[in-house]
Amino acid sequence: MARLPLEGIRILDMTVVWAGTYCTMLLADLGAEVIRIESIQTLPPITRGTMAHPPKAVIEGMPAFVAAMPGRDPGERPWNRYPLFNAHARNKLSMTVDLLRPEGMEIFKRLVKISDGFIENNVTETMDKLGISYEMLQEQTREIIMLRMPAYGNSGPYKNYRSFGIHMEGVIGHTLLRGYADRDPSCNTNVYTADAAGGVQGAFAMLAALHYRNRTGKGQLIELAQAENMVPYLGQFFMDYSMNGRRNTTLGNRHSTSVQGCYRCKGEDRWVNITLATDGEWRAFCGVAGLEELAHVDRFADAEARYAHHDEIDGLIARWTADRDHYDVMEILQKAGIAAGPVLDQRDAHNDPHLQARGTFEEASQEDVGTHLYTGSPYKMSETPIKIRRGPVQLGQDNEYVYKTLLEMSDEEYVRLERDGHIGMDFADHVL
Repeated sequence: MARLPLEGIRILDMTVVWAGTYCTMLLADLGAEVIRIESIQTLPPITRGTMAHPPKAVIEGMPAFVAAMPGRDPGERPWNRYPLFNAHARNKLSMTVDLLRPEGMEIFKRLVKISDGFIENNVTETMDKLGISYEMLQEQTREIIMLRMPAYGNSGPYKNYRSFGIHMEGVIGHTLLRGYADRDPSCNTNVYTADAAGGVQGAFAMLAALHYRNRTGKGQLIELAQAENMVPYLGQFFMDYSMNGRRNTTLGNRHSTSVQGCYRCKGEDRWVNITLATDGEWRAFCGVAGLEELAHVDRFADAEARYAHHDEIDGLIARWTADRDHYDVMEILQKAGIAAGPVLDQRDAHNDPHLQARGTFEEASQEDVGTHLYTGSPYKMSETPIKIRRGPVQLGQDNEYVYKTLLEMSDEEYVRLERDGHIGMDFADHVL
């Protein structure tokens, strides 16, 4: 089998929640040896769960990002079954060490000496309190690359503010651009682009730094402020304000220049997205919908006219889609050269013929979860095929490899560190 692009690269991973764990997953997919630095003495927020031992009754009433465990059962080791973590935990390793004790920090430093990168996305003061800085890492090896991914950067008045995707998107103006056109922001969904965007950009930045190091032999510090990372995604809106003083608001499912919407189809909660961008697409729609008499009328003559009569066209489209299957609508319109696609839930997506043909979902196993389908790599490479090589990593699963193989510790040292609370696969009893 061909060597993966990042084979031979070792990344120490102290990431939390979504953006950071997604970043390191992408690097692990490419073959990097990603080692999660974890502790059995503390439970990081919303990473391996919200509680170490949640009651089953609590899990059963929680949303999918918490409760998507087999049978909605926390099991004996809930931290190894937490869906938000497991979704981004493939192809990784995990070791445990207590960094709050001097011995634990010395162990960490020994790992840094034999590693290429360190990635974290905690609030700035977390690393400060631990005493982990770029300068400290450089004292172990000058070639180290440190990627920091705080919400708002490591400087400025917001640097120590706790934030998730919802907060970052609010600060940079995205919240008021998304959601329903006739509702206030409290009705927005809990899917946040900032998290995924931060993960992708973080992986890209690490690859760039590795490339630079290959040319110069120098490591470097990368500071990726996740909120700022989202600003270029909204470039046209900031330009409109700076040039015209205009503040944009949400359009719902509509486009800014084309007729576009989400239309009900036959069946319970079945919908299709349709966009009519050009004169040709409008005429093509009129043809397939039996509305030839409207193809050339003045009020629909061009894009500007059609946009002015958006509501009327919405009604025409909705009447045509109402008694048709959403997949059938897509097929009919795509054959006519019109962008259209069904709105699928997770069940539909799992069974979608295109996603199945592409191998979008791959089986992976883990002792505490079993064998299930997970989302595979978001891209395919002809020379270095990327796949799930290992299921979601368990807490401390690779302690023996890290301590005995990488750090060359004896069995006696390992047993002592286990007894002292550094090494384990279960959270300490005091962790709730």
